[in-house]
Amino acid sequence: MADTNFVDYVKIFARSGKGGAGSTHLRREKFAPKGGPDGGDGGRGGHVIIKGDAQLWTLLHLKYRRHIFAGHGGHGAGALKTGADGEDITIEVPLGTVAKDAETGEILFEITTDGEKKVLVKGGRGGLGNNNFKSSTFQTPRFAQPGEPSIEGWFILELKVLADVGLVGFPNVGKSTLLSVVSAAKPRIDNYPFTTLVPNLGIVSYRDDKSFVMADIPGIIEGAHEGKGLGHRFLRHIERNSVLLFMIPADCNDISREYAILLNELKMYNPELLDKSKVLAITKSDLLDAELTDAMRLTLPSDIPAVFISSVTGSGIQTLKDLLWRAINT
Repeated sequence: MADTNFVDYVKIFARSGKGGAGSTHLRREKFAPKGGPDGGDGGRGGHVIIKGDAQLWTLLHLKYRRHIFAGHGGHGAGALKTGADGEDITIEVPLGTVAKDAETGEILFEITTDGEKKVLVKGGRGGLGNNNFKSSTFQTPRFAQPGEPSIEGWFILELKVLADVGLVGFPNVGKSTLLSVVSAAKPRIDNYPFTTLVPNLGIVSYRDDKSFVMADIPGIIEGAHEGKGLGHRFLRHIERNSVLLFMIPADCNDISREYAILLNELKMYNPELLDKSKVLAITKSDLLDAELTDAMRLTLPSDIPAVFISSVTGSGIQTLKDLLWRAINT
C-alpha cells in the first residue's frame, strides 16, 4: 500500500432526500363532476447508504467527496398516483469501517462483511394524499400531508484494518521485516522510527495451502493512548485483529518491562484488547548464542506463549506460524 493512497479517516456531510408532498387532487371528469378525492401519496426521500466492499482497502475515494446528497421524493398526483421515491446514494467502504456522529462521537454502526448495507441518514417519508383522509362523514378533504424533511449532518468514517494477526511493538523492532519475510507484502523498511506510517497487509502461507492475514501497524510508544506518537491512529487498527503478536527485540534492556508497557498502552486505550489471544516474538535472535537464549528464556513473561525468531536467518519463523495458527483457531 502506498502511503499516499491509504486514507483511514474521512469526515463527510450527508443529507437524505425529503419526502414528496401528498396530493390534494379532486377527481373531476365529464361523468363524475364530484368524484371525490383521488390525491396520491408523496414518494420517499432517498437514503444515504453505507455498503461494505471487500475489494476496497482505503477511504481514499471519499477524501475529496465531502458532500453527499440523496434525491428528493416526488409529489403525489391525481388518480392515486404515488410520487417516485428519491434516489438513494450508496457509499462503498472497506470492511472494518466505523461510522460515527461527528458532533457527539457516538458510534452508529460498523461494516464488517462484503455487501453489508447500513442506512447512514434516512430519507423523509412521503406525505399522504387527501384520499387517505376521506370518510363517510368527511367526503371531500382538501388537504394532504407534506413530506417529511431531510436529515443532514456531519459524519466520520474510520477504517479499522481487519486482519487475523496484528503486529504490536515499539518502532524499529522488525515488524515490517517480518511481514516482508512471511508474505509477499513489500512494506517500507528503514532504520528510523515510524518508517511505517500506515498499515500494511500481507497474506501468510501456512501448511496444507492454508493462509492467514497479518497486519504491520505503525509502532507504538509509551503514552500512545494519550495520542502521543501516532497514538490513536495506531491503536484504532489493533481493535480489529483476532490475535496480537507482540514483538520485542533481543537486544532490549528488559523484555518483561517493554511487554508490560505495551500491555498498559492497550489497556488504557481499550481494556477489551487484553482479552484477545496474544503471542510474544523475541526478534533479532540471531544476535544471541544458545547459552544467552536459554538465560533470557527464564526472564520472559509466563502468561504468554513466546518464541525467539530471526527474520534474517529464518530461525523460529515456522514455530511462530504454528503458534499464530493455533491462536487464530482457538
